[in-house]
Amino acid sequence: MRDARRESQSKLAVDSILQKASVSILCISMSSYLLRKTLSSTSRLHQLSAHLSPNDLTMKTTEHKLSPPSLEDLAKAVTPALQKNYEDASVSVVDCPDLRQAPFHLAGKGLCGNECVADIGGQSHLFPRPLLDKIYPMLECAKGMHLALEGGMLIGAGAGPFHVIGMNSELAPNLSWSGGFENVDNKSRYAKVRSVTDGQADVVCQPSPSTDCALMMNLYGSAGQSGPVLRVTARSRRGDQKSFTECTRRALHDAYGDDKQVSLGGAFVIRKGKALFHVMPDFPAEPFTDRHELNEWLTFHEFPAPMVCLTVLHSADPQELGLRMEHTHCFSGAGRDEGGHYHNDLLPEGTGGEEIEYEAYFNTAKVLYRIDQPQTALDLLHH
Repeated sequence: MRDARRESQSKLAVDSILQKASVSILCISMSSYLLRKTLSSTSRLHQLSAHLSPNDLTMKTTEHKLSPPSLEDLAKAVTPALQKNYEDASVSVVDCPDLRQAPFHLAGKGLCGNECVADIGGQSHLFPRPLLDKIYPMLECAKGMHLALEGGMLIGAGAGPFHVIGMNSELAPNLSWSGGFENVDNKSRYAKVRSVTDGQADVVCQPSPSTDCALMMNLYGSAGQSGPVLRVTARSRRGDQKSFTECTRRALHDAYGDDKQVSLGGAFVIRKGKALFHVMPDFPAEPFTDRHELNEWLTFHEFPAPMVCLTVLHSADPQELGLRMEHTHCFSGAGRDEGGHYHNDLLPEGTGGEEIEYEAYFNTAKVLYRIDQPQTALDLLHH
């Protein structure tokens, strides 16, 4: 009887040991599996980050020297076209005011010193499906643009960091640094479609939590210093050119032709009136079939003044670099949370409507950087 009891107890002990061993083996196996998954994910993220770095060989950057006319000559060139399009317009050369102050709220003081522009990626990165590996760290782009680490600024227009925000958006980059690229004042803002109700898109504009952009970007870079710039004012449109920036760009093209490239960057404020903007919604589930379908995907909005607008424009593309000839993104002032891609101003409705009024500060770029140029421009894709 005792032998039988001892044998039974021994068997139970062995079973208990085997059960604990099985649990331990299972835990070890699960831990090993999770570790492998974590390492695998980390490896993939590392590889992705390495792939997206502007220092990667896959991101080709070409440098193109520009020789713009003097600011005084530019003022003479664009004044007639602006005065034809607006009831009151002026173009002059002035010392750049402190654009950190209201109503501009830029991250940098001025538009002078090492002035340059960059055209990064392109609209064709949206077509037929968005290329989600096209993420561009703007501070790395600044290095590629040879902006000094001692201090500088970037402003412009492009697509927001969807990988951080969680969806597609419009980005108004607006950042500066001092004493190294790690000391950044990021005042960039993004506009996204928050919701859609009965076919009407609700837009919100918020500070960007990232210094990345995606898909496409046009940047004006400088040391952020004071110095001579173009001051342009325009009020009460009477002509057919609805876009302030396109009117300015066409005036430059008419003055200097197809073979002379003049590139401007800067900021303007819509002080009075109302303008039309678009905001990209989140990426669609299905690929775009043509350019018309892509345009129909955009949401359009009317926003009143004041609006702060950051812009890059080119009079021509003589080297056929697939440049986006004009790109302007805006954000609202006075505590509102509106923003988007600027299209044009709107004539006042009725007798009591407010006339449009602009105030702009521009400078010329001395160098153009073309970064990660798509093989095919969107305008050349089938319609």
